[in-house]
Amino acid sequence: MSETSETHENRLKRLKMRSMRRGIKEMDILLTAYADANLSLMDHATLDLYDQLLHENDQDLYQWVTGQIPTPAPYGDLIADVAQTHKKA
Repeated sequence: MSETSETHENRLKRLKMRSMRRGIKEMDILLTAYADANLSLMDHATLDLYDQLLHENDQDLYQWVTGQIPTPAPYGDLIADVAQTHKKA
């Protein structure tokens, strides 16, 4: 089944798994917490953006979340939300 024809439930499971199984432990922790708190609440467009974000390099993601380098468009709000989720935990 292609990603475009998967059920909403399977998509959430796939995104959750991809959030958990990153290249570096720090991103596993950050993205798992974010996925747990937010995936089920996201609309289709936000899920698309999050799916796209998960294709990015972990080193880049970590630097964006920690503010070491500027976050490129269109990820600014999403990365800010990931960073805030970590601070709330």
